[in-house]
Formats: sequence, C-alpha cells, structure tokens
Amino acid sequence: MKIWKYFISLSFLMCLFLGTHSVAFAESEAQEEFKAGEVIIEHILDSYEWHIFTWKGHHVSVYLPCIVINEGKCYTFSSRVFHDNEFYTTVNKTNSEELVFTIPHDGSYKGKIVILNADGMQKRPLDISITKNVMALFISCALIIVLFYLVTKAYQKRGEKAPKGLQSLFEWLIVYVRDDIAKKAISEKSVDRYLPYLVTVFFFIFINNILGLIPIFPFGANITGNITVTAVLALFTFFITNLLGNKEYYKDIVNTPGVPWFLKFPLPLMPIIETVGCFTKPFVLAIRLFANITAGHIVVLGFISSIFIVAKISVAGGVGMSAFSLLLAIFVDCIELLVAYIQAYVFTLLSALYFGMASKEHHH
Repeated sequence: MKIWKYFISLSFLMCLFLGTHSVAFAESEAQEEFKAGEVIIEHILDSYEWHIFTWKGHHVSVYLPCIVINEGKCYTFSSRVFHDNEFYTTVNKTNSEELVFTIPHDGSYKGKIVILNADGMQKRPLDISITKNVMALFISCALIIVLFYLVTKAYQKRGEKAPKGLQSLFEWLIVYVRDDIAKKAISEKSVDRYLPYLVTVFFFIFINNILGLIPIFPFGANITGNITVTAVLALFTFFITNLLGNKEYYKDIVNTPGVPWFLKFPLPLMPIIETVGCFTKPFVLAIRLFANITAGHIVVLGFISSIFIVAKISVAGGVGMSAFSLLLAIFVDCIELLVAYIQAYVFTLLSALYFGMASKEHHH
C-alpha cells in the first residue's frame, strides 16, 4: 500500500513538472517564435542561474554566485548582472585595468563567462562559479548525508529490533548491493575493501536520478545527465581499479591467458588491446549514464514541445495534441523512475566487475 502512495505522489509531481514546463514554453511562444531545439537544450544544460518558472513574461530565478580567477586575481559577483545587462565591468585594483565580463550567445564559449578584450577577442578565465548543477550537487550530497545519519541513529536507537521505515528501505538496498552485486563479482577476500565505494556510488546515482525527476525547486537539476559528473565517477572507478589492482591483474594484461602466442609475439596485439581497454572502460561508464539520463529528459521535453509546434498549425490540433503528449510524457517519466534504478545498478555492477578482475587470485 505504501508503494502505491509513493507512486501516486511521484506521478503528481510529474504532472506538476509537465505543467511547469508547459507554462514556460507557452511564455516563450508568446514572446518570440518557438524553437523547440533551443528550449530543450536550455533546459538540460547547466547555467549560472536557476530558473524556477515564468509568469506573464517575468522570469523567476535564483541568481547564483559567479567566481572567476584571472591572472591570480579572484572576482566574485552575482549572475544577476548578466540578466540586467549584457556586460559586467569591474576594475583590477593592481593595475587599474578595466575588465569586461560577458556570456556569449554563440561561438566556442557559448554560455560561459569570458573576458572581452579591447580588440573584441574573448578570453576564458578560470571559472569556479557555483552553477545550477554545482548547487544541486551540494544539496543532494547534504541530503544523502542526512539520510544516512538518520538511518545510523535508527540503528543505534533500535538495536537488534527489526528495521522500520527509512531504515528498512536503506537496509534492503545496502544488503542488495553487498550480496547481489559486490559478492557476486568480487572475491570474498577483497569484497570488504571495495564495498564502501560501491554502496556510496549506488546511492549517489540513484538518489540524484530521482531528484532530477522532481520539478520543485531546489530539485530537478540534470546532475547525472552532466558529462562532467559522470566522467568524475568513472575516473574514481578507473583509479580504484588500477591503483589497487594486484599483480595477477597486470600479469593478465601483459600476458593474457588462453590467447594464441601469435597474438602476443612478435607484435604484442593482445597487450595493446588490454591496455586500451583499461581506458575505454571508464569512458563507457561515463557515456552510458550521461546518455541515458539526458535522453529521458529530452524525450519528455520533446513531447511537450510538440504541443506548441502543432498549435502553430492548428489551435484545435494543439488542444488534441496536448492531451496525447502529456499522457506520453507522463508514461516516459514513469519509465524514468525505473531507469533511475537501472542506471545506478548498471554503473555499480560494472564497477564491481572491474574491481573483481583487478583483485582476482591466482589459481593453480
């Protein structure tokens, strides 16, 4: 019964999500020609402000701090300066040089803060700004810490009693990761060495996938659909695998067992392939998670965009298309709930398999 309550609540949030985006799209349509591709890309990419909704042409946003470093000097200002004006001008106190910051709408630095030189050339400073995805990452990490703290306190309070509420959900997931993922891929001798990372990465991906489906501020950011985030997770798996790998792991790379000798000598074909494979594995991890999560957001936004595309041709067609598109969008969002779990499972499973290969024992 509780599962159905959770499902109904999430479905309500999805409807709110679709309604919120429909309003935003309608405002865009009212002001200028509707361009579906630009609107969709704008919604899934990172930004220096957190757009909440648009009402009667007025954008309600949270403006985040911009932090840039140029020639050893740090400059901080609110992203609101770019909303009020296209350029932000400040003075370097060391040499009284005037610096002009802007965010270009095209070119190689599109959507990024740059310094505009006197000759019109763009210079990209070191940008460590708190963007939408960074802020959402802080929020999700804080939420994960709080959830695990509550579960830990529940264990301390209840002792040997049966788990209850949030504790029972987390215990089931942790035991699942340990018994059905880690222990089946990693030797019993080494499983405890890698288990903390596997549990952490599973919950991080799963919770962020779920939060990305909730349309209410401060959730709804496309964190796991950001290639930078997925690449960092993949690099963690890469370094853990290769830095903690035993001699049997590296011996198999240099002298792959069960392979004919002519694939190893005189041209070391298999060692080359195995070495390249060490670097392609994290690449695949990063791309798979990024592509699947981003694709889900694009499909949902694509269904909503189709309403306004058809409405430009026929108002009656737009009305009919709205009901059809919303139903399809809700259906895809329900599938995204399953995808949120599957992607966390796949990333954790593949990481466990790599750890298992890196820690396997020699068999006589």
